[in-house]
Amino acid sequence: MIHLDVTIMGQAYRLACKKGEERALQEAVNYLNSKVNAIRDAGKIKGNDRIAVMAALGIAAELLAMKSPQGPLSDLTMSEIMKQMSSMHATLDKALTPQENLF
Repeated sequence: MIHLDVTIMGQAYRLACKKGEERALQEAVNYLNSKVNAIRDAGKIKGNDRIAVMAALGIAAELLAMKSPQGPLSDLTMSEIMKQMSSMHATLDKALTPQENLF
């Protein structure tokens, strides 16, 4: 196993991968980092956990749209996907805001 030290949204991580997969892992880290940084920099979402969830949802939507031409997102435009993601974000806000007040 190979270990890579990476930074995602300013946080250091040590990740393991098989020999020869370092480049693919680094590309994945760079892609994820660009997504979370864009969400964070937009300033609409607060909290690293929410930023991570929104980035994961965006990446999952991209994967589903590309992976299966007959998948649930295949007939949606990127604009429609973004609207759905915004709707999910609003739902998360509703659910998580009362919990934030507990701390």
